[in-house]
Amino acid sequence: MAAPFFSTPFQPFVYQSPEDAVTPFQILGSEAQIVQIMLKPEDKVSSRPGCMCYMSGSIQMENVYAPENEAGVWQWLFGKNVTKTYFLNSGSTDGFVGIAAPSLGRILPIDLAKFGGEILCQPDAFLCSIGDVKVSNTFDQRARNVVAGVEGFLRQKLSGQGLAFVVGGGSVVQKNLEVGETLSVDISSIIALSSTLNVQIKYNGPMRRAVFGGNNLVTAMVTGPGIVFIQSLPFPRLSQRIARTVTSPNNPK
Repeated sequence: MAAPFFSTPFQPFVYQSPEDAVTPFQILGSEAQIVQIMLKPEDKVSSRPGCMCYMSGSIQMENVYAPENEAGVWQWLFGKNVTKTYFLNSGSTDGFVGIAAPSLGRILPIDLAKFGGEILCQPDAFLCSIGDVKVSNTFDQRARNVVAGVEGFLRQKLSGQGLAFVVGGGSVVQKNLEVGETLSVDISSIIALSSTLNVQIKYNGPMRRAVFGGNNLVTAMVTGPGIVFIQSLPFPRLSQRIARTVTSPNNPK
């Protein structure tokens, strides 16, 4: 039987730094945040391309092809990034780099070691990482495979034992599900979740509406044990509302 709802209430996400953390960082701002990472000589940070905001003079930036990307060629053909940016402190003194969220959202530092070395994320949720973090992506353009399962909407897998930073839109809460506890979540509102969770996709209308558009037509039934991170303002929802406003006949412009 599922645990009582209030036994594990929703909580704001709070990062607890391990005692042996050797790379200090600071998250700046509220709505569109920046993570500022301090780098000792020869320290390195990896990031998604195009998110660097500022860096000290001793930092060297390099864009490289990401061989671990499982669908790199297909992603490149459809306009996706298949590269990764590295920031290396080549100086003899401490340096820093500021990496900004690409949209209005909050930056979540996630210690993968506390999640068994693996979490699943929304596409493009990954921002940057410190240490041993591998980013794997899957990509399938066929309409029949859109949201066919948990891999259909959580197309990004982060694995390793390092510290990963992911971006969530609006406010972010986390829910720790006990064994057998179930939660129904709109799929676009899920930022990331533990690989230990059991996820079943539920269509709340005809399949063609779920694939080609609609509000809250596809939900995920998530069953514990594990942790799910939830965002209040997914970027697709925000962009759709902006597009409707711009194209509305009542818009004077």
